[in-house]
Amino acid sequence: MGGLVALAPSATAGEFLANGGFETGSLSGWTCDASAKAVTGQAKSGSYALAGTPGASDTAQCKQTVTVAPNTAYTFSTQVKGSYVYIGVDGGTSTWTPDTGGAYQQLSVNFTTGASQTSATVYLHGWYGQPVYYADDASLSGPGGPTTPPTTPPTTPPTTPPTTPPTTPPTTPPTTPPPSGGLPTHALVGYLHASFANGAGYTRMADVPSTWNVIDLAFGEPTSVTSGDIRFNRCPVTECAGVESDAEFKAAIQAKQAQGKKVVISIGGQNGQVQLTTAAARDTFVSSVSAIIDKWGLNGLDIDFEGHSLSLNTGDTDFKNPTTPVVVNLISALKTLKAKYGSSFVLTMAPETFFVQLGYQYYGSGPWGGQDPRAGAYLPVIYAMRGDLTLLHVQDYNSGSIMGLDNQYHSMGGADFHIAMTDMLLTGFPVAGNTANMFPPLAPSQIAIGLPASTNAGNGYTAPAEVNKALDCLTKKTNCGSYTTHGTWPALRGLMTWSVNWDKYSNWEFSNNFRSYFGS
Repeated sequence: MGGLVALAPSATAGEFLANGGFETGSLSGWTCDASAKAVTGQAKSGSYALAGTPGASDTAQCKQTVTVAPNTAYTFSTQVKGSYVYIGVDGGTSTWTPDTGGAYQQLSVNFTTGASQTSATVYLHGWYGQPVYYADDASLSGPGGPTTPPTTPPTTPPTTPPTTPPTTPPTTPPTTPPPSGGLPTHALVGYLHASFANGAGYTRMADVPSTWNVIDLAFGEPTSVTSGDIRFNRCPVTECAGVESDAEFKAAIQAKQAQGKKVVISIGGQNGQVQLTTAAARDTFVSSVSAIIDKWGLNGLDIDFEGHSLSLNTGDTDFKNPTTPVVVNLISALKTLKAKYGSSFVLTMAPETFFVQLGYQYYGSGPWGGQDPRAGAYLPVIYAMRGDLTLLHVQDYNSGSIMGLDNQYHSMGGADFHIAMTDMLLTGFPVAGNTANMFPPLAPSQIAIGLPASTNAGNGYTAPAEVNKALDCLTKKTNCGSYTTHGTWPALRGLMTWSVNWDKYSNWEFSNNFRSYFGS
């Protein structure tokens, strides 16, 4: 139904929008951002459609205010095509689609006017910095005949809807490429047991194969949970047979770096709880981490905060503007370290799914309290550091089932879990389901998939064939199984594993498969 809908007035149905099909060849009847216009060649029906090209500070929104009857039910529906398209009514309900797969689909919202309400404003828009979206055949239907839309907005503007973007738009994907840290197009990241021994045995730095592009020294740990004083103690010979001397270890690091490899200190781990509760702890963290980097000549830092290191205080509900000290101080410390060491500084993060993807459903203790305050607690750190973040490799292991963007739960061990979890990072998602609070997508070059190297390394081991299926789906959109991704990302950076030692224990199954798949 293009253009003005020609429904005869009746007691039961009416069309209330002017120029709902944009068939005037203009946006008459609508109030729109300058980045929206009527175009040909993209119509669902008729000749014209709305094309919106969101920018860094606008969503290409169009809205229309109409006269309505009090205590009356209405339906607003629109055909939409593209990524991140929203429709809704001011002060009421809304809905959105992250991706329509290149075809039109209908979005609809129902609402009932208040006892004294005589006007309503409906809207549609895209999202900051995302590709062009299209809309057509917008319709607002309800009882009664067509009512002429007012020529001016009502004296008292409607309440801002939950999906209307904030006054200050979120940080959008960087307009310049994110920091690569000098990594190859596809990189393999592995943790090296440098301060302890376990069943995997000790591996000397010089014996790490050249397949590994980033070597994370596990672990730097604090002198106490809240001290911020990080120490890196190499494994003693009494625990690690064959451990090299400090001089040999440092020389091996330099040899790796001469080959283009990156060696970083990983802070935290399962036992290294770090809570920067004060500014003093923050400053101690910066100085002590700097001392480790300088002593060993390292390339950067990996944040592997687990357990209770990060949680959100009650009332801290906006990941874009966190207020919890342990989060705010960590962000400040990372920015200071990045500024100190410059553009070549490698910054990586290895959060668990509980602290990232679970944020799609739950964030902190929630609006009424009672939720686990750690839920989604890494999101403000990732968001704040996205312009400086070399790699995010979420641990797709030791995880419970997590809901994906298809609103289905996904479990560890197969390609499906890695596809769904990685798709969330590359597509973005509404935090705690709030479409006004979108966690924006990261660049594919900033993402590596984290997996255990063997069945001994952790829960969630994924066989090489399933790893390859996940890579096929995410980089080529083949072998996707039942999950439909929201894009195709050939620039996905690569894989991370726990650990180099466990991979050696399993005859290098993980790294050999990586090399075979990417040809490196």
